[in-house]
Amino acid sequence: MTKQIFERYLPLIEAEMQRVVGQGDGLYAGHYGMLRYHMGWADAQFRPAQVNSGKRIRPVVCLLACEAVGGSADDALPAAAAVELLHNFSLIHDDVEDDSPTRRHRPTVWALWGVPQAINAGDALFTLARIALHGLTRRPISPAVAMEACFVFDQACLRLTEGQYLDMSFEQRLDVTVEEYLAMIEGKTAALLSASIELGALIGGANPASRRHLADFGRYLGLAFQMQDDILGIWGDEAVTGKSAASDILARKKSLPVVYALNSAEVGAALRTRYAAPIPSADVPAVLALLDRAGAREYAGRAAAEAHGRALAALEASGVLDNANAAGQALLAIAEMLLGRQH
Repeated sequence: MTKQIFERYLPLIEAEMQRVVGQGDGLYAGHYGMLRYHMGWADAQFRPAQVNSGKRIRPVVCLLACEAVGGSADDALPAAAAVELLHNFSLIHDDVEDDSPTRRHRPTVWALWGVPQAINAGDALFTLARIALHGLTRRPISPAVAMEACFVFDQACLRLTEGQYLDMSFEQRLDVTVEEYLAMIEGKTAALLSASIELGALIGGANPASRRHLADFGRYLGLAFQMQDDILGIWGDEAVTGKSAASDILARKKSLPVVYALNSAEVGAALRTRYAAPIPSADVPAVLALLDRAGAREYAGRAAAEAHGRALAALEASGVLDNANAAGQALLAIAEMLLGRQH
C-alpha cells in the first residue's frame, strides 16, 4: 500500500518543489545548482540527475492528512513543498554543524563548495520554503487559514533550532538525561513531522479536536521514528542502512541507548569514562558490551514501541480511520512502515 501512496504523491510534490526552487541562470546558476544538487535533482556539475533524495515522508503525510479530513491534496501542495524544503534547509546546516562530509552516499554541499556557500544555500532553502508556503494564498482557502498555517510553520521552524541547539550542546556533556534527550528530539525530529500533519489537517478543514489529535499523531510518530533511528545507528545492518554500525559510537553521539546507559547505575561510570575522550575503533566492541549490560537496546525498543502506540491512539482518536477513508488508512500504513523499517 505504501508504495502506491508514494507513487501517487511524489511526482506532485517534486513538481511543486522544483517549480518553487527554479533553475537559476546567468550569475546565479551556480547558486541554484547547489540547491538542486542537494535536493537530488542535479549532479555536482549541475547536470540534471535523479538520485536518492530521502524518503519525503513529511510532505506525503501532509497531503494525506488533508485528504483524510475531507480536503483536496492539491490545496495542501504548497504546505507539503514548504515542509520538505524546510527539512532540507536543516540538513544542509546540520551537515556543516556536524562536519559531515557525505549524505545519502554523496558529498555534502559544504564538502564540495565550502562552508560559507553551504550556509548561504541553506538560507536560500529556508527562504524558498516560506515562499512555497505563500502559495496557499493562490488556493481556495481562507486568508485566516493561510495565516494560521504560517504560524504553525514558523513554530516548527523555531522548534527545529531549539532541538539542534540541544543536540549540539549535548556533544560536550556526559550528564545528559533521558528527559533532556526527549526534549531534543521533540524539537529536532518530532516538531516538523507534527507540523506537516497538522498543516494538512488545517488546510483540509479539520475540526479543532481532530486537528489536535492528528498533530499528536505526528509528534509521537516523530519520536518513535527517531528512537528507531537511534537503534539502527548502533545495531543496524550496515548493508541495509548504508553506514557503519560503529559510526554513532565513534562520533560519541548521545542517542537514546547511549543516554540511557550513561545514566545506568551498573555501567554508567565505565561508559562515561570511555565517552570522555575519542573512542578508537578497536574499543567499539567494549562499548557495545556496556550497552548490552545496561539493557540499552531493549529500553530504546520499548520506548519506541510506546511512542508508536501513542501515535496510533492519537490517529484513532482523530476519527480518520474509518475503513472507507483511504487517506486515513494510508497514514496508518505509513506509521506501521516507519516502526518496522530497517534503514
